[in-house]
Amino acid sequence: MDSQPRPGSQHFVALEERYGARNYLPVPVVVERARDCLVWDVEGREYIDMMGAYSAVSHGHLHPRLVAAATRQLEKVAVTSRAYHGSTLGPFLQKLCALAGFERALPMNTGAEAVETAIKCARRWGYRVKGIPDGQAEILVARGNFHGRTSTIVGFSSEPEYRAGFGPFAPGFRHFDFGDLASIEAAAGPHTCAVLIEPIQGEAGVVLPPPGFFRALRDWCTRERVLLIDDEVQAGLGRTGRWFAFEHEGIRPDALILGKALGGGLLPVSAFLADAAVMDVFEPGSHGSTFGGNALAAAVALEGLCVLEEEQLVERAARHGPLLMERLHEVRRAAAPLIRDVRGRGLWVGVDIDPAHGSARRLVERLAARGVLSKETHETVIRFAPPLTITPVLIEKACAVFREVATTREAGPPD
Repeated sequence: MDSQPRPGSQHFVALEERYGARNYLPVPVVVERARDCLVWDVEGREYIDMMGAYSAVSHGHLHPRLVAAATRQLEKVAVTSRAYHGSTLGPFLQKLCALAGFERALPMNTGAEAVETAIKCARRWGYRVKGIPDGQAEILVARGNFHGRTSTIVGFSSEPEYRAGFGPFAPGFRHFDFGDLASIEAAAGPHTCAVLIEPIQGEAGVVLPPPGFFRALRDWCTRERVLLIDDEVQAGLGRTGRWFAFEHEGIRPDALILGKALGGGLLPVSAFLADAAVMDVFEPGSHGSTFGGNALAAAVALEGLCVLEEEQLVERAARHGPLLMERLHEVRRAAAPLIRDVRGRGLWVGVDIDPAHGSARRLVERLAARGVLSKETHETVIRFAPPLTITPVLIEKACAVFREVATTREAGPPD
């Protein structure tokens, strides 16, 4: 009896388009399997992953230690809810707090949930500790921010496409210009309880603030008795060449938000961290999550932290990041005037495309056709954020492909 032919890429694309909500526009690659920094599609074509699932796959795909940790835990218990204690959550929280330098951690699932937790905590701190009148707390947020996609969070986005048709939105947020302390001072008021900010704006195109900005912001928050809440969902856990991006300026925020890489590329795991003076505004019943801190997630996240530490993946990002940056600057010079800017830190780089000379989307699709996976953002920036396990050989190969693509007529201008 003849075997049935194996479905190809178009079969799976058609299924997604027929039955899936159209809230994504994927690059036309159908991934079937992955290992470390390599991905294969259903036809068996190999790709270098230079995207790392927006930093969620910092350990590489299916790191054997993380798969083993998950397998061991799956043979015991996965989810019981936080109605009971467990044997994996405490050790995970202890390790996380020790690495980050905070007294308490509140586990959640997604980065957006951790941001929502931070918002609730900041407001309650404002009322109970700072003495802001009930219902009047305000949080300062940067223009160009990306903290998630819940209705509250998109409500304070400055991007029209994130907001359109989803209102009414919650009040209590004021905007400032990223990297501009004078703009923060102008936005602040007597009811300001917190500044919620990314150390590097990833979705905006890997935008860095000017040197010294976070040091000045830390000093301002201390003087004004305002919480500095650092959203490192994408930037944290080694992405920038330090465990946490705030370390580059030698500061310490009042609270830290982590996610993505915390789940080791296997599970959604996030956390909100702060000292007891801030975190203890929560009491039983005031906040929670059925899956947040579940036994399986805690076991995998703990092993993920150990892998980052013991395999020196943070140091690898610091060591190999300059090579990635150097090669992309070489592409910029070779492809002028297509590329306007190359900016980043560690293994996180944004390549800014001049739309008059080319299309970021087209470049991303041409890269994929030649075996390199990346993704555009805001129509003009291509992001490169490979797993922290990336090797110099793979960096060289991926950048050589990018140079080939960027210097051919296919790159632009757009139709």
